[in-house]
Amino acid sequence: MKWVHRDRSSFLLIILLLSFAAAQIADAKIHITDDLDDVVDDEEDESWKEWGKKKAAGSEFDPPPDFSKMELMDIQEEMMKRQVGPVFGFVKLRLGIKRTADMISELAMKWTKVSRTGAIEAQFMGVDSATIMFTMQRGLDSTQLREFVLSQPEAYEIKIGDSVYRRPGDPPLEVVIDRMRADKETDVDQEKDEL
Repeated sequence: MKWVHRDRSSFLLIILLLSFAAAQIADAKIHITDDLDDVVDDEEDESWKEWGKKKAAGSEFDPPPDFSKMELMDIQEEMMKRQVGPVFGFVKLRLGIKRTADMISELAMKWTKVSRTGAIEAQFMGVDSATIMFTMQRGLDSTQLREFVLSQPEAYEIKIGDSVYRRPGDPPLEVVIDRMRADKETDVDQEKDEL
């Protein structure tokens, strides 16, 4: 029994010494001097040196193109490139798909988050079951926004100002609506004939 008591005492003494040594090591501090005269800092690149400085005005833009040789759509496209203020518009979603208000809200939130990953600061919000409205602070990003929206499978067309954009080959929305109405009337007529 005595040897068990002696082993416990030795064990407790070792634990006590180890904890004291650990406390001493933790209290030891490393001293870093403030004398940095011999340190060479040559890691700054040109973009770091230019950071925070105002850019020279006028050097960023190209001279205006000759509008007399351009089509109306090309002129509008060129003017949208130079739009710098806030922009808002609407996205018409593909028709024939039933959507709830929650689905529209989720889609608008998803587009807002995904567009930010592409550095497009746009806010999307649902208007009705087939329309989403967007606002942008930088009109210069409108071309990127248009490409982003038209790459989404849910979108049919996007309207920015008076300009309406859709995928190549897609008919105007009014034509699609007329086709859907004609198909619906045909279905109703067929049902009447069957009765």
